[in-house]
Amino acid sequence: MAVSAVKLRLLYILKILMEKTDEAHTLSAADLDRLLHGYGMSADRKTVYSDIDTLREAGIDILQSKGTNGGYYIGSREFELPELKLLVDAVQASKFISRKKSQELIGKLESLCSENEAKQLQRNVFIYNRAKTGNETVYYNVDQIHTAILNDRQIAFHYGEWTVQKVLKLKKNGELYKVSPWALTWDNQNYYLIGYDESADLIKHYRVDKMKDMKVLEEKRQGGQSFQNFDLAAFAKKTFSMFGGKEENVTLICGNDMAGVIIDRFGSDIMLIPADSGHFKVNVPVAVSPQFFGWAAGLGKKVRIAAPEAVKKQYIRYLKELLESYPEENIQNQNKKAQ
Repeated sequence: MAVSAVKLRLLYILKILMEKTDEAHTLSAADLDRLLHGYGMSADRKTVYSDIDTLREAGIDILQSKGTNGGYYIGSREFELPELKLLVDAVQASKFISRKKSQELIGKLESLCSENEAKQLQRNVFIYNRAKTGNETVYYNVDQIHTAILNDRQIAFHYGEWTVQKVLKLKKNGELYKVSPWALTWDNQNYYLIGYDESADLIKHYRVDKMKDMKVLEEKRQGGQSFQNFDLAAFAKKTFSMFGGKEENVTLICGNDMAGVIIDRFGSDIMLIPADSGHFKVNVPVAVSPQFFGWAAGLGKKVRIAAPEAVKKQYIRYLKELLESYPEENIQNQNKKAQ
């Protein structure tokens, strides 16, 4: 049965108000009539007034500003503009969401406010210089994991690690991992699965963006006893780490086996340039801070800071200060014991 013209007009008026109005941008009855013409419809002022009263009775918060440039606008919405800005920032900051999916999600968030407010969200959408995954399946992996947890089922998937060629190489010679999923956590802009590995009788964590070919199995989850008193916050604190500070482009010389570590930290968009048969060079934006120097020092001889010279000198000074913090006699005693 065809929808009546009256019902269509009501829907179009609501659509126009939702898309084009907010407290700073209103539409008069004449404006609404003009915009209705774009949908092949029209309405005189009395009809517009009547339709707005009907929409108000249905619970739509339509307000009216008085004065020369007065008009109607949508008052409260499901999400306020500051809330949407917060969500946009979260999407942008998330490494586990690809650029393409980030743009799609932000577009959907923009549809929850007026066109003019959406422009404010767009101003916040700066060029992505944060590491982003290239694995488009992440979004769907998360959904599959939630489904498995809800239905008390195990999952199977391939798991990979990054190579110098920036290819996700499958671990265990391509053998499927079989895990009982119990929790998902977001740390340092990455999504992690916390699950139980029955074969090892251990609680383990897996990067969701490194999973491929995921399947929800018919077998029930195992490891429930291990998670009875499980403290996710304590587990995350022991397992994950992060650092921040003022960014500067730094050149690193790294051993080839550090490709995965570098891609994990800085994303798959970076260029890994061969330096010699055993090393590659990479230019990355880093937080030049004690936290960054501590991260570099933790990787030992496999990662060296090559440039800029000022950062290199800061790092050398940092290492010297570390050594100087140990009394000379203790270092000599340790050397004697080592001999």
